[in-house]
Amino acid sequence: PYKKSTPADAIPNIDPLEGVGTDGGDDYTTLKRLQRHLEYIKLQEEYIKDEQRSLKRELVRAQEEIKRIQSVPLVIGQFMEAIDQNTGIVQSSTGSNYVVRILSTLDRELLKPSSSVALHRHSNSLVDILPPEADSSIAMLGKDEKPDVTYADVGGLDMQKQEIREAVELPLTHFDFYKQIGIDPPRGVLLYGPPGTGKTMLVKAVANGSTANFIRVVGSEFVQKYLGEGPRMVRDVFRMARENAPAIIFIDEIDAIATKRFDAQTGADREVQRILLELLNQMDGFDQTSNVKVIMARAGAEFGTSGQLRPGRLDRKIEFPSLRDRRERRLIFTTIAGKMSLSPEVDLDSLIVRNDPLSGAVIA
Repeated sequence: PYKKSTPADAIPNIDPLEGVGTDGGDDYTTLKRLQRHLEYIKLQEEYIKDEQRSLKRELVRAQEEIKRIQSVPLVIGQFMEAIDQNTGIVQSSTGSNYVVRILSTLDRELLKPSSSVALHRHSNSLVDILPPEADSSIAMLGKDEKPDVTYADVGGLDMQKQEIREAVELPLTHFDFYKQIGIDPPRGVLLYGPPGTGKTMLVKAVANGSTANFIRVVGSEFVQKYLGEGPRMVRDVFRMARENAPAIIFIDEIDAIATKRFDAQTGADREVQRILLELLNQMDGFDQTSNVKVIMARAGAEFGTSGQLRPGRLDRKIEFPSLRDRRERRLIFTTIAGKMSLSPEVDLDSLIVRNDPLSGAVIA
């Protein structure tokens, strides 16, 4: 409870200095005028303080109301586009689109298409803007999270090591070499071969030996339950890579989405094709100077269409054969045996000369 003050327009506007200091005025009249002016100033001060207290109470109530509106649980959605300053179109986690009201206190500069937002659980009103990484399953490996596999731990594969270093590491560390020669560095590298031939292990060595940020995803992770989620994840991967350049994107088991183009008969097939098209579009989109390199791995040599492998997308194709010559086998056995305590009776040469198709994973 507080005393209701007099409205500002009800306070008389008195000029206290009128007649003060002029000839003919007595001191008593001057004193009365100054006292009236002092009372007027005190009345104004009380009125202003009263208004401040009232506004502070309104501010506290408004802040509490915003907290109540933004209290969990909230529905995760995706902002599609703005209609005007107060309304917009969002897509909820169920895949439905809604025209909703936007909380007036939100920063409109942060409200961009495809951004993750929080929706009120009852009205679906847009009540908060989430950070880009909040609704993303894509994670970037930190310096302490990188694999401890080095090139020395990968037995053999000398040609493959050289090719991947030239295609991935060299453009990130010495881009000026390519500029002096006048050629564009490779944007992407495809590693293909049977399972267990060392593709993923070699990429781990690349991640360990490079100072660039490393992002690893599996192709099947892009295939989500709701329409549009897969292409959005692809955009999130490349956005994160561009924001943290220099960066390397490793997409393992790319054959989960990289299939030959065909007339899709089901919604799932059409969604997979949309994911692939978004991936190709992102690879076409980023600059040669953006310091983002893409490594893809798949089991087998067949990969989609020639358009997906055209220059400017995956410029290098590196094969990992299942049949190794004796020199390669010896290097693999030596590398693996060097970490083991073997009996003197173990004869590695008898294993090396065998004609069985032994891959690195089988030998290990």
